Amino acid sequence: MEFSTPPKKPGLLKIIVTRFLMALVVLMMFFFIPAWTLNYWQAWVYLGVLLLPLVFVISFLLRHSPDLLERRMRFSEREPTQKKIILYSSLPLLLAFVIPGFDHRLGWSNPPAWLVLIADGLVLFGYGIVFWVFRENRYASRVVEVEEEQTVISSGPYAIVRHPMYVGTIIMYLFSPLALGSYWGMIPAIFTVPVLVARILNEEKVLAKELRGYTDYQQKTRYRLFPGIW
Repeated sequence: MEFSTPPKKPGLLKIIVTRFLMALVVLMMFFFIPAWTLNYWQAWVYLGVLLLPLVFVISFLLRHSPDLLERRMRFSEREPTQKKIILYSSLPLLLAFVIPGFDHRLGWSNPPAWLVLIADGLVLFGYGIVFWVFRENRYASRVVEVEEEQTVISSGPYAIVRHPMYVGTIIMYLFSPLALGSYWGMIPAIFTVPVLVARILNEEKVLAKELRGYTDYQQKTRYRLFPGIW
């Protein structure tokens, strides 16, 4: 899909830079304070895998679709059910990021370097799926909402499953603890899957009610996340 180049929204770049730096600081606190050392190569590699592609994605969207980037800056859910789901997802996601640091410090598990690097590759792969979604759908907001001019997207990854962004997100969540050098961190990461399933089920109710043509799209693209399964 080709994007037009709409005018950049005033102040958007400042918001992005501020949030990027905040995210970097928070992630470093999650990783290095529990580890109590900066000698944690898995965390440094993971930060590179996570943040360097993010710089590329932000630069691309700033040039080609700042309106999508602005949508990705929204965090306030309108749906009460979605607010509860986000709340429930906070704990397993936090544990998935914090446990690996303690694991590194206390030596609970020691995945080999080659397995850690494979996990980094899978995180990057999941990120690639998310970027593919961005290329295809300029309405891919972070929150569940339907805008007046929004239309159903049924091309690209949306021709395969109805929620391809969540596919990429699940891959990233599941393999992030292993990329950080921890088997134990993968346990809370698994619990993000049922949370995302609950989010999808509620989101589909909203889309079927408010987005014209979505019920027809559901008949055309049968599976939500995994072709042939669900």
